[in-house]
Amino acid sequence: MRSTESYLKVQYDVRPAKQVERRMLVDALQSLATAGFQIRDYQYTGMGSIFFVDFILFHKLLGIHRMLSVEFSERIERRVKFNRPFGGVTIEIGSVGEFIPQLSRDLKHLVWLDYDDHLTPEHLQDASLAGTFLTPGSILLVTVDAEPPIPVEAGGNPKVWREYFVENAGLFIDPSWTDEQFSRSLLPKTIVNIVVRALQSGLAGRSNVEFAPMFNFRYADGHEMVTVGGMMVTESEQRQLISSGLVHASYTRFNLEEEAYTIRVPRLTRKERAYLDAWMPCLDDWLPDEFELRAEDVLAYRDVYRFFPAFAEILL
Repeated sequence: MRSTESYLKVQYDVRPAKQVERRMLVDALQSLATAGFQIRDYQYTGMGSIFFVDFILFHKLLGIHRMLSVEFSERIERRVKFNRPFGGVTIEIGSVGEFIPQLSRDLKHLVWLDYDDHLTPEHLQDASLAGTFLTPGSILLVTVDAEPPIPVEAGGNPKVWREYFVENAGLFIDPSWTDEQFSRSLLPKTIVNIVVRALQSGLAGRSNVEFAPMFNFRYADGHEMVTVGGMMVTESEQRQLISSGLVHASYTRFNLEEEAYTIRVPRLTRKERAYLDAWMPCLDDWLPDEFELRAEDVLAYRDVYRFFPAFAEILL
């Protein structure tokens, strides 16, 4: 199943951890806007599929009005166009890599390569193209599946997984990496390193532009995913970025050697959430008196309560 046809198996608008990630990104972009980055004038390029969740959030909460959605599958072109949420969303059919070199050099861009399959050569080529063509001040996000590409029950193990990535990402793999780097526990970090190496290969010919990391998320709504992202910067954007205050946000990662920020959404009832909200942000050792809840769930909720989506059924 092609990554852009995964709408058939994933209801994108009701994935709690993914929604938390989106809202954290919105929060970060709002902070950047306060620091002087004209986020509302950026062009957003993403993969809206038939749901366009990111497009709706970024338009309504950030004021972004230039938007491009790239859909790979021609089979759902009419359905994608039918579900376009706003007149300002341009829809193109094809590979996103075809359109990255065509992005305007007169604009700053927010590009989210939001894949939901395992890392492929095409994904890495797209990241490299972004490094080559995105203007300074532009933001790139890359999301990929961080699960082992071959299940253990099908013969998967670190040696087999390393062989998979050597075949699909050989140019961006450090020869000194051993099978251990491809073990289940280290695989997400290794995938992030591969993506960043691909991005930096695209930057190699640009003497005054660097990639400044900002995000390194891990989360799971079933499958474990990773999102790495940051800004293309000259010295000017780097100074502005550092002064934005985002370095103090709990969910940002300006150094990819740090552990990724793991989004964990505890399972709570609506009544439990209402009770917890009245105590947020709580002290490290606080626990509710009215019901049982593990300390790790309380701390996880404290981290995400501002971004936690509320789902409800509406009978129309």
